[in-house]
Amino acid sequence: MYQGKITKANKKRKYYMGREAINTTSGEDKKKKVRVRGGDFKPKLVSSGFVNVVIDDKGVKCGLLSLVKNPANKDFTRRNIITKGAVLKVETPKGDEIQVKVTSRPGQDGVLNAVPLL
Repeated sequence: MYQGKITKANKKRKYYMGREAINTTSGEDKKKKVRVRGGDFKPKLVSSGFVNVVIDDKGVKCGLLSLVKNPANKDFTRRNIITKGAVLKVETPKGDEIQVKVTSRPGQDGVLNAVPLL
């Protein structure tokens, strides 16, 4: 007789574990290497002072000036946390200030890639 209980509950497994989110901010370049399942390492971006922006089909390294807004969370905007989809103000090598949208996941990819806003 099962008394309504069909299967036995399993115990907690190590691969169920999560981690604290890496909240990427602007500042001097800092990366963190985290060991993941299988023994590989993921680079996590803690802070960055530059952004890779695609301008006229070429990747250009631009200086990061400030975070304009982060639609993921209004609290992230207040705390200057950069995630995918965040709008940043950057300075191009020519000296122009433009707004760009982040296309990479800095806490998972370890790099800040963006495209200009139209």
